[in-house]
Amino acid sequence: MSNKKAKAALNQIKNESAQAVGVTLNPGYNGELTSRQAGSIGGEMVKRMVESYENNSSMNSSNYQSK
Repeated sequence: MSNKKAKAALNQIKNESAQAVGVTLNPGYNGELTSRQAGSIGGEMVKRMVESYENNSSMNSSNYQSK
């Protein structure tokens, strides 16, 4: 995955996570966020990335088992 694609994917996860926890992000700098808000977004991002990894990992392992 290219750097631009990775950056775009992380921004999408960040925006979706912020929306999920009820935090409004501005385009660009968001220095006005509290630590709690930023932590909530980061925690939601990690949760989503782990879920994505687990889903992809289980799909890949089932592909190996079926061959």
